[in-house]
Amino acid sequence: MFNFEKQEVWHKAIDFADAVYSITRAFPDDERFGLTSQMRRAAVSISSNIAEGSARHSRDDYAHFLEIATGSLFEVVSQATISKRQGFLSETDYKRLYEAAEVQSRMLSGLRKALGFS
Repeated sequence: MFNFEKQEVWHKAIDFADAVYSITRAFPDDERFGLTSQMRRAAVSISSNIAEGSARHSRDDYAHFLEIATGSLFEVVSQATISKRQGFLSETDYKRLYEAAEVQSRMLSGLRKALGFS
């Protein structure tokens, strides 16, 4: 087992990506290369950056990858807002993603603080 697989923050990021994939399946076909693709790539980037950062030998590098993961998380929130406004995303699914993003954000922030960063 790799170190990152022991972290709850990584498991939550995988769950978040699963939710994004599930929700975007209902998006219009003409959004396949637009919001669907962007949201999915950003969601996958969260867990990927947590994993990659955990392999770094310095806390600074790890913290940098956690910042990138947080940025990707915020991208999904922004894209979800656009999707909701365009009628691709229901209010219920939007709230589900938004609440999961809030949890993920707190976990990423907590990990950065545990590394000695604010």
